Amino acid sequence: MRAVLLLMALLAAPAQADCVILLHGLARTAGSMEPLAAFLSERDYRVVNVDYPSRHYRIEELADVAVPAALDDCEEATRVHFVTHSMGGILVRQFLAHHQLNSLGRVVMLGPPNQGSEVVDKLGTMPGFEWLNGEAGLQLGTGADSLPRTLGPADFDLGIIAGTASINPMLSTVIPGDDDGKVSVERARLEGMNDFITVPATHTFLMQNREVMRQVAHYLEHGTFLHQPD
Repeated sequence: MRAVLLLMALLAAPAQADCVILLHGLARTAGSMEPLAAFLSERDYRVVNVDYPSRHYRIEELADVAVPAALDDCEEATRVHFVTHSMGGILVRQFLAHHQLNSLGRVVMLGPPNQGSEVVDKLGTMPGFEWLNGEAGLQLGTGADSLPRTLGPADFDLGIIAGTASINPMLSTVIPGDDDGKVSVERARLEGMNDFITVPATHTFLMQNREVMRQVAHYLEHGTFLHQPD
């Protein structure tokens, strides 16, 4: 009888909250993701906001350090989601290309350079670029051998939000089409993605934009973005 009661108690116990791992972009810190972390925490997600030394290692090394450490903090969750800004999305692609994650839920990328960025093509050889952006920054060009373009299509549940506003007109002049000041709308796209939406926000502040936060929460819950205003 005790065994039956124990089994019933286990079945009745609430499931562990979904865990959301946040990965900031190049030359940023976890502090840039704090507003989004608070927003998702208020919606009962367990949030792991990762800080990693984006300027000091190559993307392959960063992915192998930052993602497993975050997964350790999500080990009791039944599902693990990722929400990334800029290069953080490339870290997730790099990790998932080489590791199986059975608990993987959904992934939302904000302004990801999935096909690289013309900004790196243009400025990557200039003095000071590597000092400011590290080896990882140099891996984000648009050439066929750039790291993002070698990772292949998404084979996971992915939604992408691209920005269409720029506060850096100088950089925007080297980027074809609509852009967020760092990444073009077209180069944010990735074959295999499940949904895609644009928001009039700049690359630098995409993750702190209220509409972006609302879209992130909707995608994590439903697997689609809100394409029509309420």
